[in-house]
Amino acid sequence: MNNSSPRAVKVDIWSDIACPWCFVGKRRFERAVADWDGDVEVEFHSFELAPDTPVDFEGSEVDFLAHHKGMDPAQVAQMLQQMTVLAAEEGLSYDFDALRHTKTLLAHQALHFAKAHGRQSELKERLLSAYFEQGRHVGRIDELVELATEVGLDGEDLRRDLESGRYAADVDADIAQARAYGITGVPFFVFDGRLGVSGAQAPETFREVLERVVAEASA
Repeated sequence: MNNSSPRAVKVDIWSDIACPWCFVGKRRFERAVADWDGDVEVEFHSFELAPDTPVDFEGSEVDFLAHHKGMDPAQVAQMLQQMTVLAAEEGLSYDFDALRHTKTLLAHQALHFAKAHGRQSELKERLLSAYFEQGRHVGRIDELVELATEVGLDGEDLRRDLESGRYAADVDADIAQARAYGITGVPFFVFDGRLGVSGAQAPETFREVLERVVAEASA
């Protein structure tokens, strides 16, 4: 491994706000980076796990998953409890009872706005926490403006761009790229534009991939 290389490893991450494994995967990846000597440049990309979701879904997360996946509600409740315990191991406080299921398309547009203004990672973290831990409605413009303001973005500029659909094409491009890569589930990590890693892997796995990318680049 050559940690003297000044070039940062580019990591493109496809994920969805409404994806519990994406928040867990983000934490595990961050742990890997914290324990690694090199530099990493991260860019988040849009992916909709359930594009047919209404903006205002009337019902609980159990209701949504039981309907969307055709699962038994009791089985879904057990699955969510297991996910809550797993997330807690990463320091996350999931609250599925408070969660407001919604379409995430506008949230993804907001993330492109944040990228253009140098605050993408901050807004990504804020949206995931708002959705999974605080029961915030991330499908509404007013809520997205408030959350964006909290991380130092101009809320009224964001409102204008969301209302005009300025970043809709960027979201579509991300989703099209995911399709071209054959990505069917998230989180999905692409290292250096050539090595793909699917799922919320252990930090050790992410570190091994980072080391491999640097070694191959310097070979």
